[in-house]
Amino acid sequence: MKPYKMWIVLATLCMVVATGMNMAGPWAVRSLIQLITDGVGGQDTINRVTPLAGAVVLIYVMRAFSRFGTDYISHYAAWNMLEDIRKHLYDHVQKLPLRYFQDKQTGDLMSRVIDDTRNFEQLLAHAIPTLVVNALTFVGIMSMLIAMNATLALYTMIPMPLLAVMVVRFSSISRPLFRRAQERVGEVSAVLQDNFTGVKEIKAFTQEEYETARAGRTIAGHTRAILRALRLSNAFHPGIEFVAGIGTVIVIFFGGRLALGGELPLEDLVAFLMYLSLFYQPIMALGQINEGLQHAIASADRVFELLREPPEVMEEPGARELVRARGLIEFRNVSFRYVDSIPVLEDVSFTIQPGQTLAIVGVTGVGKTTIANLIPRFYEATQGEIRLDGERVGRYTLASLRRQISLVSQDVFLFNGTVKENILYGCPGASDKEVIRAATAAGAHEFIMALERGYDTHVGERGVKLSGGQKQRISIARAVLKDAPILILDEATSAVDTQTEQIIQEAIGRLKRNKTAVVIAHRLSTIREADQIIVLRDGRIAEQGSHEDLLGMGGLYSRLCRAQSSAGALL
Repeated sequence: MKPYKMWIVLATLCMVVATGMNMAGPWAVRSLIQLITDGVGGQDTINRVTPLAGAVVLIYVMRAFSRFGTDYISHYAAWNMLEDIRKHLYDHVQKLPLRYFQDKQTGDLMSRVIDDTRNFEQLLAHAIPTLVVNALTFVGIMSMLIAMNATLALYTMIPMPLLAVMVVRFSSISRPLFRRAQERVGEVSAVLQDNFTGVKEIKAFTQEEYETARAGRTIAGHTRAILRALRLSNAFHPGIEFVAGIGTVIVIFFGGRLALGGELPLEDLVAFLMYLSLFYQPIMALGQINEGLQHAIASADRVFELLREPPEVMEEPGARELVRARGLIEFRNVSFRYVDSIPVLEDVSFTIQPGQTLAIVGVTGVGKTTIANLIPRFYEATQGEIRLDGERVGRYTLASLRRQISLVSQDVFLFNGTVKENILYGCPGASDKEVIRAATAAGAHEFIMALERGYDTHVGERGVKLSGGQKQRISIARAVLKDAPILILDEATSAVDTQTEQIIQEAIGRLKRNKTAVVIAHRLSTIREADQIIVLRDGRIAEQGSHEDLLGMGGLYSRLCRAQSSAGALL
């Protein structure tokens, strides 16, 4: 709130003026009644009514302007603060490690950033101004009531302890209910996000009815959760009004007796009753705003839960910028576990000289992709050291380390933008000529120009308008444009046909020139030219050497090659 403290102060001043005008209205009515009772029919009395009416008009005008100022300024500050909160939250999520996202649903994270933070606006623009205005109103009216008749003012305080108990009790019970309702919103968002993303699979397996029922159950769960919270809230509001009404009954009973006994002027009794409606208004308003307040606090719990998540691996003190790596990569007795009890890599050691290509093979799940993910520090090694150009990777800043690496994976992700925008992701400041040169090197220029709008063609969400091979070539063009000294190819051709694979392999061959490359592949035909090959088994290096050396050993690599040959694989 600090950047908007002046706006908050200005809104508070408007609140003070509005509160003062609210309290001035009943006092004007009291003055009118006093004029009438003191001199009915007198010309002097009539002359004094006109300025009194003018004063009331001025009161209403000032109240209208101050109310506008209060509402708009508080909303202005609230929505700008909300913008800052969302930016801060998004920035924090960007810094969370990949490990955090493994068991988190995208829809739930989106709900926290959008829906939960939206409830902060209720707190900042409505709850806080209402509390300030009503606190001022309560103090001001209590002072006036005591000034008119201290005894009767004390009688009006009789319901206050009960009101306080009701408010505290409501807050303690309602907050968990509203938190559960917000969690249900996240579940609904998660289901919808999954279904919209996987709509092709839903249709392919004719699961529309099942998914409709599943989404319906989730939506109904949110409805039940919010209704449980609102049932308590809707019982609370009438209860508050009823207890506040008891105060009015007390004033009528005792104030009427005092007025009939001549101990309280008529104008004071009328003013007392008018002020009394304003006196209990803060308590009733607190009851009404408490629902939004508890909703906002429940949302805040979910937002702060996310903010408490520790960010990505911290940079070591004194970490330095790496301008351009030579490409010497060393793994020294590296072990890694995603879960403490399940080892993925055990005591892995190898060295890749600058400009060399290392291929990693093995059956599914032995840790090939894990090695690729450890180099740019997507994950941190459990034991051992990973070095780049003789320095531990932790000695470099994360950003400068990752600028040295281009990644081309099997699961290509394209953003919902144009072909050109997706290629430029590798180097946002590149010129059109450089983009075309990169696309040509990736074997993508020809098919791009055949698209409806060429490089300005929108690819759709996750590149849905393109084939797998086309997406892969755009991904390679992105890597070409980045021109990083280290290249990681993770199953880059496993999902394409033979003809497309040949085009991509030629593009990869051009991309690998003068670069240190780590290639992960199931098709052994793609790695036979590698400078060295390591074969993983059960998270350990079982064999290591060139293609010819490993074939001569007659071990696991040789068996994998024979298995692919008998299955019709191209070697």
